[in-house]
Amino acid sequence: MKRIYFLLLFFTFNVVFGQEKLESAYDYQQNLNKEFADSTSSPLMKEDLAHFKSLDFFSIDESYKIKAVFTRIEGKTFEMKTTTERKPKYRIYGELKFQIGKKNLKLLVYQNLDLMKKPGYEDYLFLPFSDLTNGKESYIGGRYLDMRIPVGNEVIIDFNKAYNPYCAYNYKYSCPIVPMENDLDIEINAGVKKFHD
Repeated sequence: MKRIYFLLLFFTFNVVFGQEKLESAYDYQQNLNKEFADSTSSPLMKEDLAHFKSLDFFSIDESYKIKAVFTRIEGKTFEMKTTTERKPKYRIYGELKFQIGKKNLKLLVYQNLDLMKKPGYEDYLFLPFSDLTNGKESYIGGRYLDMRIPVGNEVIIDFNKAYNPYCAYNYKYSCPIVPMENDLDIEINAGVKKFHD
């Protein structure tokens, strides 16, 4: 039986707060390409890694770098569905409300109950989402953003840093499935595109 690799950690933190330095979307995408090109960290299958040059990204668009209002929620603990039988425990941690164009939108953010016990990840939050590009320009299963617990009620969401789950590249991985409540009725033309046509 092939080993299932658990997707618990996601490269870098895509949304930062307070006095932390904000990595540009360009630098983030370049670093992501370096991770994928490195055989010691790449999720790619051997045949794809052998020919890898770059991930395909939407053009960086500053209009997808959004200010959002964060509201803390004492949410329920639940088992998040994944692409395998694994069901990690998460809790709903908060809600983000924001606008894209004239649309009022919201997303829930989640906290992994196992990951929060690891040093350095006590304040890590998970922001999965799906949108109307899924299955067309972007991966059918949706994409992810990462963040840390904010110190205030305003955060920056940079969709230019949206990335695919590892299972978009390799079936060996076990990836959280985007909850239905985080399905956006809008196209997010930013971030990583799908890997294979």
